[in-house]
Amino acid sequence: MSDKTASQRLDIIRMKGRPTVNDYIPLVFDDFFELHGDRLYGDDGAVKGGIAYFKGTPVTVIAQVKGRNLDENKASNFGMPHPEGYRKALRLAKQAEKFHRPVICLIDTAGAFCGVEAEQRGQGEAIARDIMEFMRLKTPVISIILGEGGSGGALALGVCDELAMLENAIYSVISPRGFASLLWKDASREREAADIMHITAEDLKELKVCDYIINEPAEGAHTDPQAAAAAISDYIFSALQRKFQKGLDELLNERYNKFRAIGEFTE
Repeated sequence: MSDKTASQRLDIIRMKGRPTVNDYIPLVFDDFFELHGDRLYGDDGAVKGGIAYFKGTPVTVIAQVKGRNLDENKASNFGMPHPEGYRKALRLAKQAEKFHRPVICLIDTAGAFCGVEAEQRGQGEAIARDIMEFMRLKTPVISIILGEGGSGGALALGVCDELAMLENAIYSVISPRGFASLLWKDASREREAADIMHITAEDLKELKVCDYIINEPAEGAHTDPQAAAAAISDYIFSALQRKFQKGLDELLNERYNKFRAIGEFTE
């Protein structure tokens, strides 16, 4: 595993050349067919979803989109979903449940969009409903954090049977920049914040938040996207094999208990 600090990993996952879901989906899945809209307000470019085949098995893919240039970032709102993105994700997850397709979530966001219009359309409610409904979704759910997993924007798609992280990914209740802004009133100290937040894949594996760590090429996924995609594919295959062996009641109970066991507490 990598010995890089959290702030060094922050640099890696924010590199312009780092693969995004637009790179991974065609490398990992076959015949991806994108579906649009939440059937309530509109479509959201920050969340891409659809149906595909994974090694011959029909699956539903729900992915948060980041861009690598200005035009792509504008189209995806810089990877920050609106409420309609989370409602689209839930619509597709419910469709997957109906047709007994496993759900594969690819997470990569600094956080949900916090603009006035997002709040007016019910951002908090949309995220909370995703968390509630994914907890009891009657089909396997596998989530993978590709880069940034920030705040409720990531947690909305992080309620799952197994959570995996790429080696250099981070996952936190708030972004390092947000942490520094709140704690020290100085967003420029985000690297310092990252190094004390325990947000690396190894940290979260130790804390039993992350179930598996997916190895990246030595200097990061951007140096060999195909190798990174192959590692993701291998993980998805093994995860689905594990989950397909379980009955529905066992699957739901284990998902519930997975989250009940996170954190330290006394009674």
